[in-house]
Amino acid sequence: MTTDAARMQHLRTHVERALGEFVERQLPALGDPDLEPLRTAADDLLAGGKRLRPAFCYWGWRGAGGTDVPEIFTAAASLELLQASALVHDDVMDKSDLRRGMPAAHRRFQAMHEKAGWHGSAEQFGEGAAILLGNLLLLWSGEMWRTSGLPRASLEAAQPVHDHMRTELMCGQYLDLLEQAHGENTFDSALRVALFKSGKYSVEQPLRLGLVLAAQELAPWMDDLCTGYGTRVGIAFQLRDDILGVFGDPAQTGKPAGDDLREGKRTMLIARTLAAASPGQAETVRRLLGDPGLDADGVATLRRIIEGTGALRECEDLIGDYLGAALTALDQAPITAEARTALTDLAIAATSRKA
Repeated sequence: MTTDAARMQHLRTHVERALGEFVERQLPALGDPDLEPLRTAADDLLAGGKRLRPAFCYWGWRGAGGTDVPEIFTAAASLELLQASALVHDDVMDKSDLRRGMPAAHRRFQAMHEKAGWHGSAEQFGEGAAILLGNLLLLWSGEMWRTSGLPRASLEAAQPVHDHMRTELMCGQYLDLLEQAHGENTFDSALRVALFKSGKYSVEQPLRLGLVLAAQELAPWMDDLCTGYGTRVGIAFQLRDDILGVFGDPAQTGKPAGDDLREGKRTMLIARTLAAASPGQAETVRRLLGDPGLDADGVATLRRIIEGTGALRECEDLIGDYLGAALTALDQAPITAEARTALTDLAIAATSRKA
């Protein structure tokens, strides 16, 4: 096993243990048999994931001198509950059918309603239950964070960062809806959504949380690291997500091929495509993008246009540029050598992933 893999496995083991123990403590409140589907859906969501957000938080902590104690794994693991909450709500808003190869939460609750033959709309029941599940996970993330066991001074110092991160996420979700409603977008407007909705809370803010938790203050060099490294890795992370949403292998992404195209996602990749497209190509993109019934031929047509305009290559180049600039900023930060190596590995993993 490589050093990188060993570090990541160490983190995953402790994060998953902390999540399991936390959810176990919630069971008395979920003791009613009718609440079992909520717990099962939560368990299934929490069983997957790359654990990148806890990793950036943990290595921020270690980079600022924090030690390898159980409490930091608990605080970092709370970010997985926040992520699970965001995924549930995102799937409802996008009307996605799958998440990580399984039915999205609203679809599984809808199917439960249909199978039981209950009264009312199965679709409405599914969406309502999923919204409540997402809210529950959001509440749990705050509780797990507060009760992590880290020193009160550390939690109080980091709380404004934690609050701001969650606010950015919710604002990003709204901006995403707004972008799709507007129809047309630019690379800059798509980048704004990507930063608020994903980039900042996936990389920059978890890293900032870890740094502040360890140091109990945000020194100027920490802010430079979070923007110079964290923001750039976050943008590259989202660019990779844009590409996977169109060209990803369903066996690895857990979602149907071209699902972002059916959902009409106004991503940075699509913005680059429209900016470089001929009038005929642009008309085809506008006609097919957002068609929920888009078939394999339609997906293939859009893929050819995206590649033909050079947008795919340009986004791949941008990922490389952002990653290079991020690693340069990381080299200049006065963090521990082990954290520097781990954050280098994490940046590469986050921007070259296949799922």
